[in-house]
Amino acid sequence: MSKQLSHWQLRARFARGLSDLYGREVPAYTTLVEVSAEVNEDYRRNHPDQAERLGSIQRVTAERHGAIRVGSPRELAQAARVFGAAGMSPVGFYDLREAKPNPVPVVSTAFRPIDREELARNPFRVFTSMLVPQDRRFFSAELEQRLEEFIGARTLFSAELLELADRSIADGGLSEEDAEHYLELATGAFALSPDPVDRRWYATLDEISSVAADIGGVASTHINHLTPRVLDIDELYARMEARGIAMIDAIQGPPRWGGPDVLLRQTSFRALAEPRTFLEADGSTTRGDLRVRFGEVEARGIALTVAGRNHYDHMLGVVDDEQAGSGRPRPEVALEVWERLCPRTERALLEQDLAFFAILPAGGPAGPASLDLLELLDSGLVRAEPIVYEDFLPRSAAGIFASNLTSDGAVDETQAGTERNSAWMGEQIGVEIHDPYALYAQERQRSFDTTMAVLGLDPRQVVTPWS
Repeated sequence: MSKQLSHWQLRARFARGLSDLYGREVPAYTTLVEVSAEVNEDYRRNHPDQAERLGSIQRVTAERHGAIRVGSPRELAQAARVFGAAGMSPVGFYDLREAKPNPVPVVSTAFRPIDREELARNPFRVFTSMLVPQDRRFFSAELEQRLEEFIGARTLFSAELLELADRSIADGGLSEEDAEHYLELATGAFALSPDPVDRRWYATLDEISSVAADIGGVASTHINHLTPRVLDIDELYARMEARGIAMIDAIQGPPRWGGPDVLLRQTSFRALAEPRTFLEADGSTTRGDLRVRFGEVEARGIALTVAGRNHYDHMLGVVDDEQAGSGRPRPEVALEVWERLCPRTERALLEQDLAFFAILPAGGPAGPASLDLLELLDSGLVRAEPIVYEDFLPRSAAGIFASNLTSDGAVDETQAGTERNSAWMGEQIGVEIHDPYALYAQERQRSFDTTMAVLGLDPRQVVTPWS
């Protein structure tokens, strides 16, 4: 009887397989991975006390997030089965149609592990966007019908792959033989197709949104980017440009500053021209190129609470207002706002309940245990370890998309949008969309309860910033 591979082992192999595939298809991605590894090693050597503050160096080095795009709830539900086979659940709902100043006609979720131990083993995540052809701000009724017919006629994931995925979900993994077959089919489903692209149909969608064309203008899906994690994204940006690789104009997300890193910072090299075959109006085929895929890289910070996220969004609003009023470079304005409005220490974030921390035993000297968490921290009996942000930022994602688009797109703001939310998406795909804030809060509470039990305290009686 062959050995069974668990979900995390399937996930690790899946991530490696996609990384190998994408490296063959987009050679600059291999350069990005190499430079990321160099930056991480230099950071670990130069900052030994900080390098593993938000995850072990082994985890950071292995970490990837992919991105794919699908066209319908049926396709998204099938993607949920493919990723579910590797222990990845949908977390978060992102409406990029509302992202300013670059709306994109998609709603998204991220498939990732939700258990802390599973994340530590392999944190592979896939940001998955779904087209919304019913939204009249982007698509006419006639174009909606054409899109639904085109998308409804294609097959992204084979019946054999979906059957293996369902078996893995039910059994907690697959045999070695079935695992190899699942990984071959799953990885192949995200390879760039050599099939001809209908030039007129693709151009019609591209006038509305390059993302819409990438989703509804081709007969398959593909990895749009595969993102390594880096410990110093500013250094990575500089080293990539020094190698002659064109980067987008800015790093998306919070600025670099002297205080704690929060949420997520992202950047990418610009989408490269990839040769494709086109089907012309007269039935002939020609060679050309498309620019839809790029190399993204990310640096992750501390997960923020709802109050912390509201404060973050408030600071972004201040940056927008001050930049508009002064015309100064956005990074310069953002840094000044952060220095003025953002708490400068992890302790301040914890005291104001703006960020999530795990509460762990510190092995301090024995003494009278307090019923106040902050006093327990000061006494050295416990320590607060930041919980890494595992999710995404709609504005940053839209900014990355916009920096790599081939057209400005078109949005008719006089039309009403189509309501989409987490509950709707969960109903469509038959899987609960997890609330990321609830997941972080559960992790914090579990760590707190366990540590209080070690100290012989009733956690219900201990005063905390979040109680």
